[in-house]
Amino acid sequence: MAAYGKKAQEKVEKTMHERKEGTLRSGTGKKVTSRKQAIAIGLSEARKAGGKVPAKAH
Repeated sequence: MAAYGKKAQEKVEKTMHERKEGTLRSGTGKKVTSRKQAIAIGLSEARKAGGKVPAKAH
């Protein structure tokens, strides 16, 4: 069974697109250029929206 739901896929896709355009910002307001950070932001947004996303690894 898939670990990530449709909502997670949409959120990550949106944040990756924003990163490529140069409009994605982190919580502190700095521009995000890292691919990994963009994915983490997308998954975080999906969690807040109630999407099917595995728990964060510490």
